[in-house]
Amino acid sequence: MKKNKETSNPKVQWAKFIVVLVLYLLFLYWVGSWWGLLVVPFIYDAYISKKIKWQWWKESEGPVRFVMSWVDALVFALVAVYFINLFFFQNYVIPSSSLEKSLLTGDYLFVSKVSYGPRIPETPLTMPLTQHTLPVIECKSYIEWPHWDYRRVKGFGKIQLNDIVVFNYPAGDTICTNPRYQAYDYYQMCYGIGRQMYPNHPDLDSISPMQRRQVFQEIYALGRSAIAGNFPEYGEIGSRPTDRRENYVKRCVGLPGQTLQIKNRVVYLDGKPNKEPDNVQYTYWVKLKRHLTDEELKEMAITQEDLMSLNQNGYMPLTNMAVERMKKSPDMVESIELNTEASTLDTYPLNGNMHWTRDNYGPIWIPKKGASIDLTLDNLPIYERPIKVYEGNELDVRDGKIFINGKEAKSYTFKMDYYWMQGDNRHNSADSRYWGFVPEDHIVGKPIFIWWSSDPDRSGFSGIRWNRLFRMVDNIK
Repeated sequence: MKKNKETSNPKVQWAKFIVVLVLYLLFLYWVGSWWGLLVVPFIYDAYISKKIKWQWWKESEGPVRFVMSWVDALVFALVAVYFINLFFFQNYVIPSSSLEKSLLTGDYLFVSKVSYGPRIPETPLTMPLTQHTLPVIECKSYIEWPHWDYRRVKGFGKIQLNDIVVFNYPAGDTICTNPRYQAYDYYQMCYGIGRQMYPNHPDLDSISPMQRRQVFQEIYALGRSAIAGNFPEYGEIGSRPTDRRENYVKRCVGLPGQTLQIKNRVVYLDGKPNKEPDNVQYTYWVKLKRHLTDEELKEMAITQEDLMSLNQNGYMPLTNMAVERMKKSPDMVESIELNTEASTLDTYPLNGNMHWTRDNYGPIWIPKKGASIDLTLDNLPIYERPIKVYEGNELDVRDGKIFINGKEAKSYTFKMDYYWMQGDNRHNSADSRYWGFVPEDHIVGKPIFIWWSSDPDRSGFSGIRWNRLFRMVDNIK
């Protein structure tokens, strides 16, 4: 068998080896890990010494050569995709309407990992093209050992106010293992079920912070034990490492160190109103006089999901533009009114008594790396989860005193930056108002552009949103 002249030319092979080696060393310098030097002898062998027969199957005949050629191509493709998705970019599809009408259900995003810096994987042994579960057989797609501590490689910049960001779902650390319920908020379920089972409901405003804490602990314990013992359809209670939790996409409306407050739906930062997204949505009670035409639905960007909400609940999400359009058409609507109904029971912190709602929330200080806060039993529910879950401390309250890692603590200095994320579909978005801060180690990347967009309400070519293809996400304000 004749050898390719280029592959048998020592000068060409040395040139290839040097180029590959330099690029590889630059990559190791970027990620800040020199363990990869162990691979250098194998790179040298592949180009220069050729002691190992990396492609031994090329000397075989018949089915062995045919099958191994496909195996070789498949393995190379999987490794390349894993490497690219891990450090450079990843595709992401918008599965829900929480960011409508800025990002739409059916938008496919090109998400840059290098914008904020890629994370070194905490669970490196995982099947490419999966997040946490293998399809069909529905088992874990990753192996939890080895588990590496959080570390992020230097990126092009930091998260800016009003950036749209992809991140891992913070409350996804604990799940019900039944695939049907894995997307549910486990903590919301525990407190919701626990409240129904709690024997009496004291006036939380009339008891001490220590007594309130005890009440919420009992409510949570009731809900947790009920899910574990009385609701077998939920499956067992499981957990997920940070980088294997669900991917969410929201808009960052609060940065580390800022004090956020929502007053009558408007977000205020350090006392100043933050600009609302151009396509922000709220729900409205609507009574229609007639069916809306397909042209009207397109003009006002109303989806079948919106109409379903109207039919089932009597309200639907609308942009300011859609509201004005309806009000100018007396033949279209009988009445339209903003939905101001809001619960105080489902907002973060679930173990607090803040009387906050989705439309009137806070004020709440967003933790910043290196900054300290005085701890009291009143504000502990807000910062307990970052201290215990995200930063790995032992926290306990005894005799009205707070103990961190066994020592009494009257203050705490945070080890990470945190962010406040909200959807533009403000009345139909599970976001920081319900599960709190997003730690920096949960940040995945920044959406750059929409590379494909298909309308789930329409099929064929009519379902392709041609005007959204290759649209830059930064232009969506």
